[in-house]
Amino acid sequence: MKIAIATDHAGVEYKKELITFLESEGYEVENFGTDNTDSCDYADYAYPAAKSVSNGKNDRGIIFCGSGIGVSLVANKVKGIRAALVYNEETSKLCRLHNDANIMCFGARFFDVNTAKEMIINFLETEFEGGRHQRRVDKIHSLTNN
Repeated sequence: MKIAIATDHAGVEYKKELITFLESEGYEVENFGTDNTDSCDYADYAYPAAKSVSNGKNDRGIIFCGSGIGVSLVANKVKGIRAALVYNEETSKLCRLHNDANIMCFGARFFDVNTAKEMIINFLETEFEGGRHQRRVDKIHSLTNN
């Protein structure tokens, strides 16, 4: 599975460790930046990462900033993206089970890196349930012809 990963300056240290972790788990990772702690705009990194998932270059995305809110807003502007802001291990599963989220967003300032790893594994290994949830996912996209 190919994973797009992006962060702003708030998540750089996490991102380095998460890329190493994901690659050790057998995932192919494309890094969309940033790679330093200089203040930057999260949209410059979140948007291209989300586009890479939307166009099929990557299968899923993991995008984070200080709170996770900004990157989730940006990612959800991209056609075909269902970016979920997760805040614990349970929501990292539910966003896949019920919403077929293709991008997981979180706030680097709110989790230690080990918790982030657990949430990421939940997100990557949980399958979409479909059924009644498919109707809801279809409705999300029909609202904006997306």
